[in-house]
Amino acid sequence: QVQLVESGGGLVQAGGSLRLSCAASGSIFSINFMGWYRQAPGKQRELVAGITSGDSTNYLDSVKGRFTVDRDYTKNIMYLQMTSLLPEDAAVYYCAANVRTAVTTGWKTFWGQGTQVTVSS
Repeated sequence: QVQLVESGGGLVQAGGSLRLSCAASGSIFSINFMGWYRQAPGKQRELVAGITSGDSTNYLDSVKGRFTVDRDYTKNIMYLQMTSLLPEDAAVYYCAANVRTAVTTGWKTFWGQGTQVTVSS
């Protein structure tokens, strides 16, 4: 129905940078929110950064000033630019989108498969 595909994860040294991408496709009528979540082993999944259809953004306190989320509306791709990475940032990063698949439907949340970010000290 709706597919979200993340890419850009990998191994980086502390202090380095990565840019994650999330491409949305399928039966999409409208998206009012897209966000990046992460989950480290033994911890709950948490919202890292989100962006609304009006380009309002919000960030986890611990990543403010280091991460930037933006969205390309022509391609339906969301990005997360991560700089000054810390070992604590290591996790599987997931893309989520709040999607309306048709004018007659309500809003539903879809998730990507996740991409691994590993930060070495």
